[in-house]
Amino acid sequence: MEHGGELWRFVFEVLAVLGAAFAAGALAERLRQSALVGYILAGVALGSLVFRESFVVDVAELGVALLLFSIGLEFSLTRLRSVGKIAVLGGTLQVSVTTALFALLCLPFLPGPAAVAAGAMAALSSTAVVIRVLADRAELDAVHGRDAVGLLLLQDIAVVPLVLLVTVLSSDGGAVQVIWRMLALVAAAAAVVGLFHVLFNRVVPRLLNAPGVRRNRELVHLLTLILGIGSAWVSQRVGLSPGLGAFLAGMLLAESPFAPQIRSDIGPIRTVFVTFFFTSIGMLADPLWILGHLPAVLVAVALIFAVKSAVIAAIARAFGRTRRDAVAAGVALGQVGEFSFVLAGIAAHSGLFDEPTFALFASATIFSLILSPYMVAYARLIAAFVDRRLAGAAPSPTPARSGAASEDACSALVVGFGPAGRLVADELLKQGVRIAVIEQNPESAAYARSLGVTVHTGDGASPDVLEHAGAGGARVVVVTVPDTRVARSVISGVRRVAHDAPIVARGRYHRHIGDLLAAGAGHVVDEERQVGRALARVTVERLFPGTAEIPRGDDGDP
Repeated sequence: MEHGGELWRFVFEVLAVLGAAFAAGALAERLRQSALVGYILAGVALGSLVFRESFVVDVAELGVALLLFSIGLEFSLTRLRSVGKIAVLGGTLQVSVTTALFALLCLPFLPGPAAVAAGAMAALSSTAVVIRVLADRAELDAVHGRDAVGLLLLQDIAVVPLVLLVTVLSSDGGAVQVIWRMLALVAAAAAVVGLFHVLFNRVVPRLLNAPGVRRNRELVHLLTLILGIGSAWVSQRVGLSPGLGAFLAGMLLAESPFAPQIRSDIGPIRTVFVTFFFTSIGMLADPLWILGHLPAVLVAVALIFAVKSAVIAAIARAFGRTRRDAVAAGVALGQVGEFSFVLAGIAAHSGLFDEPTFALFASATIFSLILSPYMVAYARLIAAFVDRRLAGAAPSPTPARSGAASEDACSALVVGFGPAGRLVADELLKQGVRIAVIEQNPESAAYARSLGVTVHTGDGASPDVLEHAGAGGARVVVVTVPDTRVARSVISGVRRVAHDAPIVARGRYHRHIGDLLAAGAGHVVDEERQVGRALARVTVERLFPGTAEIPRGDDGDP
């Protein structure tokens, strides 16, 4: 009976976590906030009421292992190369510089190893929150959105060496003992990688290809769960972080042809454990301690935001981003993330952090995570404000230009030179139309110059940039940027410079077409309608070869 009582107490705790997370997450979404913030606040409310400390710790550790496993599945060398130099080189520089700066800032208050561990915590941002908010706001394709995703990808990879670093720093003894401990961890990690390589490249493919498994998706779901939790268990047994093993397993699976199916299968499981993980973060908070030390917590949060945002903005500027895009990327990533708790847990468990130090960093991280949806949402506005203040009253510098064309030298002005803008430019060039391009991304601008196109580097919403680009004399202005908010600003800017210029705009989502037309666009190409018609046309042609083409209709109708 006693054992049964423990079981049902565990069931009650699980139900309480999921129920409170659902209610708080739904409320957060109703208030247009991230559901993750609701999960954290649910944990804060419940942590001191009904949960055992062992339950909180165990659930958090298992939750982060599954989270790291799923992130490992998203990582591949191909994807890393696709995000460009700012991810690989800039991300490495960001993690290194941020760790070093915060370690120096913490040295007057903490021993050297603890200060380095605190710096490592500060280097990581919240992948889950930032990407979700960027996606909700359709800003993943914006310049600062792409840069943020690239830096986050590198930070996720950096979790592995940072876990090893904090584990080594937690070791007792002198330099010799620390070196031996590091060598032992590296050897254990190499052994795990070798074991997983054989398992995931030889054994797992045969299991997934077995007729009995391939025909039954339930068996695939079970195998996925076994791989995720099993890899964490193996890593823990050899003295490594469970999350490290789960990440390595996911990363090795990412290169296999079964990765898309496994990513799909682990989705519902990942949702449950991510909910547990973020709720458990809230449970670690002590509201009374936070109230008693609120000034210190707020100073820590402000310091993290200011220093980290400045570091990321400086790195983005070094890679050729405009000041506004660089600051926007810095603001969006100017928080500490969920994996900082992994490092803090290792440091606290090993005695590297004492209880007050852990409480301070845990509280600052929770505040940072709660504020992060607002930081991402208002990154552009904050960047615009900073840009104006730094510019002061001085006249705006002439935007960078390619070629000696005058302001009226173009017949068509294309704002944005991504895939859509390039197709427009290709067609116009074939027709012999003189075009100019406004583009902020250095790589896209360089490609446009290679085609012999006049390029103006700057913000397409700025009247000064539009005037220098010749918007006033253009026969047509084509706005191809995918971000609706940016497109609306560009259209309004064009209307201020050229009241009568025809504007053709790209509308990524049907619900925003009316906003673009109201801003001054003469014609909006509705992507969702275009895609729907194309899908319907191809489907009908497959079913009834020779069928007349489906009418295209008016793409500008809201």
